[in-house]
Amino acid sequence: MHGNDAQMLVLTVLADGPLHGYAINTAIEELTGRKLGPGSLYGALARLEARELIRPADEAPDAEERHRTMRITDAGRDQLRTELQRMARVCAAGLRALGITPA
Repeated sequence: MHGNDAQMLVLTVLADGPLHGYAINTAIEELTGRKLGPGSLYGALARLEARELIRPADEAPDAEERHRTMRITDAGRDQLRTELQRMARVCAAGLRALGITPA
């Protein structure tokens, strides 16, 4: 899975509410049928936090990363909306090209 895909999955599941690392991966598994590897998950979390698209949800700063509850920021919601709209256009075009009417 590409790094940007992992980031999009993290943003998608956090859009529904704050979660900690293990719960984020469980939600991703429920959505996609597979979990991210630890490097992909925690790499995505670190990149998203560095870009201020997610942030810790008011807790002790020394919590272990897998136990840190993260929440999506307004900038993260904007980024997710933009990417999902772009992906929807690509999906619709691909389905039309295959002769399938997009939902």
